[in-house]
Amino acid sequence: MLRKIADGVLVHESEFVQSNAIVVQGRDGVLLIDPGVQDREMACLADDLSHLGQAVVAGFSTHPDWDHLLWHARLGAAPRYGTARCAATVQDQLSGPAAKAEITAHLEPTGIADHVPLDLYGLITALPAGTERMPWDGPQARIIEHQAHAPGHAALLIEERGVLVAGDMVSDVLIPMLDWSTADPIEDYLTALRLLDGVAGQVDVVIPGHGSVGGADQLRARIDQDRAYVLALRDGRDPTDPRVGPSAKPGWEWVSDVHDGQLQRLARRSEHDGMPHRHQQP
Repeated sequence: MLRKIADGVLVHESEFVQSNAIVVQGRDGVLLIDPGVQDREMACLADDLSHLGQAVVAGFSTHPDWDHLLWHARLGAAPRYGTARCAATVQDQLSGPAAKAEITAHLEPTGIADHVPLDLYGLITALPAGTERMPWDGPQARIIEHQAHAPGHAALLIEERGVLVAGDMVSDVLIPMLDWSTADPIEDYLTALRLLDGVAGQVDVVIPGHGSVGGADQLRARIDQDRAYVLALRDGRDPTDPRVGPSAKPGWEWVSDVHDGQLQRLARRSEHDGMPHRHQQP
């Protein structure tokens, strides 16, 4: 069910890891950001839009993770955009003949593999590199691209509504998950947080890709919390983060495994580069 969180902005929350699909109402239809995840949820979303008398006129994927690249036939054939890097990454992902089968196999342990439609998966149109605004006839949506979490990751600032659509950042349940394909994932993430901090004064509502919608004060608190986590990860310290360990929200205990995996990857990268990890003695 769609829930209004600001003037002309609505959210549909999936049962799967609190994934948020975002609807922004425009003059002739809506911008739909990161729809998903299960087929019946997207059908419900289509029903809600039909009851509102609204059609989807544009889509946007904040980044090239599988759960942000989904679509349903009932949502129509509007152009679905992503940053140039996001679209190139998706194209590369789909270049193999077994790409969709691999996604299904990846989803098998989650129990939702049979409920995730992949026939329209990843049909993303690349925006020209450096595009700063969404090309649609609705409230101005500023594209804030950065190199954190995934290639071509972008937040959208719906300026007239004071809403920040943050993709997989500033979540109350997910820790920062770094993009290990870059040369310096730590600094990339810190740079992205500085970009979000730079627009925080214009934000009344933040919508993470997964987790709870928050207000302006929560956005600043989440930026600070994410920065503290990344710095602790860099320095090999205990992050004392409520999203990790016994204080994690019920059902999100697996986030601790993500944290442990990131510690291991950072240690391996440090060893490969011939530099001691921060918590190790040289």
